[in-house]
Amino acid sequence: MDSALLRIGTCSWKYDSWIGLVYSPEAKKNYLEEYAQRYSTVEVDQWFWSLFPGSAPVLPRDRVVDGYAASVPDDFTFSVKVPNSVTLTHHYKGKTGGVLVENPHFLSLPLFEKFLEKLAPLHGRLGPVMFQFEYLNRMKMSGLKEFCDRFGAFVASCPPGFTYAVETRNPNFLNKSYFEFLSSLGLGHVFLQGYYMPPVIEIFDRFRSLVEKTTVIRLHGPDRKEIEAKTKKRWDEIVDPRDEEIGDVAGMVRYFMGRQVPVYVNVNNHYEGSAPKTIDRLIEKIGSVPPSQ
Repeated sequence: MDSALLRIGTCSWKYDSWIGLVYSPEAKKNYLEEYAQRYSTVEVDQWFWSLFPGSAPVLPRDRVVDGYAASVPDDFTFSVKVPNSVTLTHHYKGKTGGVLVENPHFLSLPLFEKFLEKLAPLHGRLGPVMFQFEYLNRMKMSGLKEFCDRFGAFVASCPPGFTYAVETRNPNFLNKSYFEFLSSLGLGHVFLQGYYMPPVIEIFDRFRSLVEKTTVIRLHGPDRKEIEAKTKKRWDEIVDPRDEEIGDVAGMVRYFMGRQVPVYVNVNNHYEGSAPKTIDRLIEKIGSVPPSQ
């Protein structure tokens, strides 16, 4: 099913409960190496968690990046979240005693360039480099115009040669102006299913004609605690099937492929209970959905 236009993989790969499902018993030596024999892409979010009060932003360790590069074939791709030290306007209140404290590294071009430098061993295997922005209330950002002005100026100076994509968790940002902004800068959109965002099919139906660049569909569930209670954090069975949503996503994939728009589908265990089994279900649906016209 994977091709130059479609790559389907999981969000992270380090799960002991995938032994027997994805991995052999010996895979714990290097899960990624065995993962890459089955899938052609994976989402890396471990470097997102980089902002901590009172300390410098945490960047990827060289030996870890080198290890990832050595574990996968040349045609494998990583979609990578940009560190939250670049994308957070303020520190998380849980880390500051409930006080709103500005992040001095927000949209820091030197910090972002240093992050990309750290990823140099992966540059030939990088898919979307994803900027994930939290819900920006009025205390953090005045609105969409300010966001576009500030982020647009930042992106205009970012190093060329990479595929950049944007995930916003402000539902009210998802309008025609926002998608025109992305298009004007050659940015991809990240469709997020979950986290109390509007269903991706609704956003797709409204703005599909404006989505022309590499697209990411991230499948997450809305309530992590609930599904963790159901699975007991063992991720080898579907416990919350989302048949209609899977069908919708399959239709989206076929639409984008029919228009030569590269699409990544990144599946989280929290979506249905087992990312590998969700992927199997999605691939089956994609095969049964007629191409969009």
